[in-house]
Amino acid sequence: MSYYNQFTANTQLKLSPFFERTSKLNESQEWRRWSGYLSATNYDLTHENEYFAIRTKAALLDISPLKKYLIEGPDALNLLDRLVTRNIKICKVGQVMYTPWCDENGKVIDDGTVQRLSENRYRITSAEPNLDWINHVATGMNVKIIDDSETTAALALQGPNSREILNSISEISLNGLKFFWMMDTNFNGIPVSISRTGYTGDLGYEIWMEPENALLIWDLLLEKGNTYGITPTGLHALDISRIEAGLILLDVDYVSSRHAIIEARKSSPFELGLGWAIKMKKDDFIGKNALKKELKCGPEWEFVGIEIEWSELENHYRNVGLAPGLPSTAWRTSTPLYYNSEQIGYATSGTWSPILKRYIALAHVKSEYSKKGTILDFEIKIEHFKKTTRARVVNTPFFNPERKRSCPA
Repeated sequence: MSYYNQFTANTQLKLSPFFERTSKLNESQEWRRWSGYLSATNYDLTHENEYFAIRTKAALLDISPLKKYLIEGPDALNLLDRLVTRNIKICKVGQVMYTPWCDENGKVIDDGTVQRLSENRYRITSAEPNLDWINHVATGMNVKIIDDSETTAALALQGPNSREILNSISEISLNGLKFFWMMDTNFNGIPVSISRTGYTGDLGYEIWMEPENALLIWDLLLEKGNTYGITPTGLHALDISRIEAGLILLDVDYVSSRHAIIEARKSSPFELGLGWAIKMKKDDFIGKNALKKELKCGPEWEFVGIEIEWSELENHYRNVGLAPGLPSTAWRTSTPLYYNSEQIGYATSGTWSPILKRYIALAHVKSEYSKKGTILDFEIKIEHFKKTTRARVVNTPFFNPERKRSCPA
């Protein structure tokens, strides 16, 4: 019995169309659950090479566990325009829009992308299952909603060499493909769709294909990308890069309003730094009235970047005879933030940035303490004792290279 079949027989977890390749490449055999799938945390024994592939070469990630829904029919546009906060009516065929969507109280349910595949056909992606909610919102509309989660396989190719690799395979050049647009092409006669999107904050693309072609595409990318440093990459490296990019993660940086036990755990788009994605001039969308009131009064919380200052952190460790301790992987634990000994917020995820050489984190803070340059105290633990060390509110994204958006001259 093959390893693939043996694993299928012994687990209730779903296996990606790429698992037959990823399972054999994963030297660490470390896995994480992602939407019911097994996803590699890192392929090597450590994630460092995979992280630097994202930032200096090209990283190949299996993103098939993303929830994907096709929405098609005469009312597809009206449904999506009511569902999400972005103005989908201006989304052109071949364009992709990132957007959150809210409940009636203006609290975020989830966030993802909307792809306009044709005049009356769209694909929406999300972190969690949203089929029931979309069907509820579509009541009475002339639309067809299809769960595309298992019928479309997906890869992300991220990093400075990603365009060159794809151009060496694609029948159509990607040089003209703009940020947050997509195109159809063929790899050695195999049809694929490519969107210039990703979750790393770098130059990158996501490749959408039929599951039966998944292994052929994987093998082709590794073969053609070998001279460009293509590297299979897991979730540890992705987590570091998405924090550097200032990108939020469901169930880490915020809790879906559908699952929050208490009201205080819910967040509005304004409180997550997504005010730019709320288009109040739209005729109507779910949560608009609540967000209109919040816009008038201002949000109680802001989502910010913080940088933990080095000198004081180092001194805390030196005082007990230790070298400074830094996280080797991104962390996802709520960490208190203080101002004049009063807790005014909490960091949700953080990491040491290998490329920036800075200790950074994403955080919720009360609005009056969210101004850039504000000095806060960040809680740390050294030898079982709690300490605080200085942290400064900074702009996000922490890392924002020009190549992410630019096209070749």
